[in-house]
Amino acid sequence: MGRVSYLDHAATTHVDERVVEAMLPYFREHWGNPSSLYSLGRVARRGLDESRDAVAGVLGCRPNEVLFTSGGSESDNLAIKGVAFARRSEGTHIVTTRVEHHAVLHTCEWLERHFGFRVTYVDVDRHGMIDLEGYERAVASGAILASVMLANNEIGTIQPVAELARIAHQHGALFHTDAVQAAGAVDVKVDTLGVDLLSLTAHKLYGPKGVGVLYVRRGTPLIPQNQGGGQERGMRAGTENVALAVGMAEALRLAYEEQASRNAHARRLRDRLVEGILAAVPGAHLTGHSTERLPNNASFVFEDTDGESILLSLDEHGICASSGSACTSGTLEVSHVLKGLGLPLELARGSVRLSTGLATTDEDVERVVALMPEVVGRVRAVMPTLAGAGA
Repeated sequence: MGRVSYLDHAATTHVDERVVEAMLPYFREHWGNPSSLYSLGRVARRGLDESRDAVAGVLGCRPNEVLFTSGGSESDNLAIKGVAFARRSEGTHIVTTRVEHHAVLHTCEWLERHFGFRVTYVDVDRHGMIDLEGYERAVASGAILASVMLANNEIGTIQPVAELARIAHQHGALFHTDAVQAAGAVDVKVDTLGVDLLSLTAHKLYGPKGVGVLYVRRGTPLIPQNQGGGQERGMRAGTENVALAVGMAEALRLAYEEQASRNAHARRLRDRLVEGILAAVPGAHLTGHSTERLPNNASFVFEDTDGESILLSLDEHGICASSGSACTSGTLEVSHVLKGLGLPLELARGSVRLSTGLATTDEDVERVVALMPEVVGRVRAVMPTLAGAGA
């Protein structure tokens, strides 16, 4: 295979060499336990504290409001479960949307199934934008917590989180946002957004996998979900991974220092993908909001086709992309996000997400635009066979 064109930056990103360089000393020389009192531990503690300060600087919060976690999923779990159990005596109603990441949806379902919480899943429109009236009705009916993602990981739609947080607070609910996909592309200043809790991860930001952040506004009731030592102010037991925390902080810092140039690069290439594919492929439709969307997200559905087959064909040409659907136990399961948009199932199964990044070039984009008509046409030609195989 020749050149690989990586167009799946919404799934993960390579680790920036500058991030690697920042982390290496904490693998090689400064590997002490940050809770130890001797000098090796104190040096590690300094690296951890400086990383926390750096994250707080980007978020516009106090350093003691920053908790390091293992990633976005843990941050979402801790935020939702932690508040739910802490406020259980006040109520058991949680509000979210139908198009959240599974780390939020499955956590809410777990609370419903095992602990009797009541969850309202608010609808979105065909562009993925939340139904504001439905949201306010839900929050006003005794909600203790609302959780709405800042930007959707599949279709890129950006939600009006500041307005949603204001409505939640007006009715006595706390507000959490999953900002995993949005960080680096949009403002995540917590006071601007008005949120009580915010989740981040490093690996969407050219940082390492296995580390994330949960911002918890001072005074927010939160019950820890794992017990042990007193690390992270007693909110997350376990010896801190200093090297990964350093990587998280450096990746986040670089993302916001370079936000304007990164967004301009991603948006220019994304717009070319959208323009080129919609013009070249009959029956192609853009999913997500046309303007209120992430600068690197180009997500489509194609009529009379199958997204997984398109991805496999693209992969044969060295192009990495993703789909809103997943093959589970031999059955093609349409993305819950696309279902939430109200798309017909036969259209939703033909979904493809292309997401640009720092290493994406004009050549990569033009390859995809040139190949997509052939790829989609080939899949359409064998669709009856595919349908028969899945029956």
